[in-house]
Amino acid sequence: MTTRSKIEWTEQTWNPTTGCTKISPGCKHCYAETMAQRLKAMGVRGYENGFGLSLLPERLGEPLKRRKPTIYFVNSMSDLFHEEIPFNFIDQVFEVIRTTPQHTYQILTKRAKRMRKYFTNNKRIVPINAWLGVSVEDRKCGLPRIDTLRRVDANIRFLSIEPLLNDIGKLDLTDIHWVIVGGESGSKARPMKPEWVEAIRKQCRQQDVAFFFKQWGGWGADGIRRAKKENGRILAGRTWDEMPVW
Repeated sequence: MTTRSKIEWTEQTWNPTTGCTKISPGCKHCYAETMAQRLKAMGVRGYENGFGLSLLPERLGEPLKRRKPTIYFVNSMSDLFHEEIPFNFIDQVFEVIRTTPQHTYQILTKRAKRMRKYFTNNKRIVPINAWLGVSVEDRKCGLPRIDTLRRVDANIRFLSIEPLLNDIGKLDLTDIHWVIVGGESGSKARPMKPEWVEAIRKQCRQQDVAFFFKQWGGWGADGIRRAKKENGRILAGRTWDEMPVW
């Protein structure tokens, strides 16, 4: 189903699949898993399996019903390039994207290698209105995904550095157009240090890449855990809401 999103960098979410499995440190406290279990308890359609992977072909046509140009985050409750999602189902998702050029689709994955394999097989072309992104939570698991993303010929490539779990060091942002940074939320949130965020922001500025600071998460910029954030999006005295130019 499509719903208005509370995620600061998008407008609507569209989930033709739900559920996922954990593959890296960024998945440890997955917000989607907690939400899926809550929706299952509420009896919401599409979450009968909780966070178990489910394909929902009845949702494929939802963006076709909306004429107003909209930014969609695809699979906020799943990963479109999960190993158990057949390529022929992913084909159907991208056919909807091509058929609705008035919309913009943001697709984020931790499975960068499978995303590249999908577009390499049969020489599939990324629709011009599809932005492709990878999660980058740390150096070991996250940084290698950037090079894989760079090898996919997308109009807009972006990084979601959330939750930022350590200092990820020097970034090569060649052919990357947008960087989102955020801390982890929830009662078990791991802290994010201000100097890690500032280092990323400065590198974006140096390499002329749009920078979006989403949130501090469960910890403030002062390193103190808090139940309710104050100025949760303030970095270097202001908010950062830059979007890529396309």
